[in-house]
Amino acid sequence: MRRVTDSHGDRPRTVSRFVDLLRAADQRPGLIRSARAVRRLVPGDRDLGDALSTAAGHPSDRVARLLAEAKAEQPSAVRELGLAAVQVWQAVAQGRHGEAGEATIVFTDLVGFSSWALDVGDARALELLRAVSTASEATISRHRGRVVKGLGDGLMAVFADPAAAVEAAYETCGAVSAIDLGGYRPQLRAGLHTGRPRKVGRDYFGVDVNIAARIADAAAGGEVLITGDVLANLDAERFTVRRRRRFRAKGAPSDLEVFAIVPRYDET
Repeated sequence: MRRVTDSHGDRPRTVSRFVDLLRAADQRPGLIRSARAVRRLVPGDRDLGDALSTAAGHPSDRVARLLAEAKAEQPSAVRELGLAAVQVWQAVAQGRHGEAGEATIVFTDLVGFSSWALDVGDARALELLRAVSTASEATISRHRGRVVKGLGDGLMAVFADPAAAVEAAYETCGAVSAIDLGGYRPQLRAGLHTGRPRKVGRDYFGVDVNIAARIADAAAGGEVLITGDVLANLDAERFTVRRRRRFRAKGAPSDLEVFAIVPRYDET
């Protein structure tokens, strides 16, 4: 009995139909949403494979980048599940759940970016994000900090030295404000908190991380805000500090002390 084949030569038509069904299922919106929900639940870096991610030195990061770039123009449940698997792999291979030790956490983001991006379109917005990422990464690295992950129009970084974290945040704000994109000059803001966050793989989570993020949300363009826990670890003579009175931020302790800070650089 003669076997019916498809245009690929000797592949049975039933196999071809099965492959087509798998491809269709892989692109079903409901399945893709479920796969993305899995990525949000599993431990690890949820920005794996992001083109703006600055952490790409580990082999698992390269695997994630390849997965993310595979037919990137088409949503894919299989791709999302593959990235989720790499997240778990990193969490197990690169660090167990546990305290990371004391660290100063820095969050940054662009003020007014969403409104500007709606006006100029995706191409210009991506051009700006790449310029901001480059300037931020270089400054943070120079001050011996580590970028944990990109956050769209900002990032999260950690430092062992609180003073270096403050200087890096302040200089990053200055470097970003020097970017000129068709007459538009972006304004970056930063928030810092010193604590003992929990570590999963290369990522961090916990109350201390949330506090740093809320502090950044409360800063104005070009402003660096710190908590009293950061200030307690600084040489006060090296900085100009002004307390933020009656500070309130959703998700932050009601008794949290917050300060605007500017480094004093030696003029000699």
